[in-house]
Amino acid sequence: MIQNRIVQLAPGIALCAGVALAAMGLQRIEEHWTGRVWLEAIVIAILLGTLLRTLWTPDRRWSPGIGFSAKTLLEIAVMLLGASISFQAVLDAGLGLILGIAIVVALALGASYALGRELGLPKRMAVLVACGNAICGNSAIAAVAPVIGAKPADVASAIAFTAILGVIVVLALPGLVPLVGLSMTQYGVLAGLTVYAVPQVLAATIPVGLVSTQIGTLVKLVRVLMLGPVVIGLSVMAGRRTEGVKPSLAFSRLVPWFIIGFLGLALLRSLGAIPEALLQIVMPAATLLTVISMAALGLGVDLKVLAKVGGRVTLAVTLSLLVLIAISLGLIRLLGIA
Repeated sequence: MIQNRIVQLAPGIALCAGVALAAMGLQRIEEHWTGRVWLEAIVIAILLGTLLRTLWTPDRRWSPGIGFSAKTLLEIAVMLLGASISFQAVLDAGLGLILGIAIVVALALGASYALGRELGLPKRMAVLVACGNAICGNSAIAAVAPVIGAKPADVASAIAFTAILGVIVVLALPGLVPLVGLSMTQYGVLAGLTVYAVPQVLAATIPVGLVSTQIGTLVKLVRVLMLGPVVIGLSVMAGRRTEGVKPSLAFSRLVPWFIIGFLGLALLRSLGAIPEALLQIVMPAATLLTVISMAALGLGVDLKVLAKVGGRVTLAVTLSLLVLIAISLGLIRLLGIA
């Protein structure tokens, strides 16, 4: 039975893995020639998968493995990401700043979701855009997608347009320093609250100064930790909506297995129970599985669907980002950050 299942899944998984490896290779070439990563492998994998799907429609032989890669491998990757989280990072940031970051994330989530719905985006798409904008871009979208049952086309379009805007933000955000009169500390907080990915925070802050880079990275890491509570909350709401469960139902039925695994690994990491040598294996594995799952999502995308939602998604992401910047600047003024 198991052997038959492996034979059934192997072609599709191999196809997704091939696309993923090509995407990772292109990222390395990009980094070599430009000195930094503008489009991450996670985005390139979606683009390559979508391009391949446009030129060739996989038959039923490939479908089981592609579906397995898009769902199960993504869930495993999300679980493994828990090993990169240390609860101590939250405590080290200080209660005031932690509370401020949580408020910014909550306000950005609500505003982004409302904007998306107002612009006519489906509920799941609006949730993906909101989480990507408020927390950590592609990683948040990828983590939330299996929890809310998002369609491959929704995930691909949300990641694609968020990634493009993320690059624009990295290039344009330093211009706010003289325009708004920000100090290095203030700019670091702003970058940490608004830029989507940790490497992008570095790219956006290094040109401004070392203080901005240090502050921005710390704020960004705390902001990333907000993904856990958000995913758990969404999984509870999704479980109740689809199952019609009562609040007293067991926690394991409300929260998917991979989220429980995520929290367990985060706890072990915080307690120092995961050796550094093991982390050097787990984290690259999580990254590889994520890229493979994104390739699978790309292989399931119909470009005609992307074309239909492209304008609305772009507008939703852009307006959401502007709202996030405004909220972040408000927090900086409110906390009196000098």
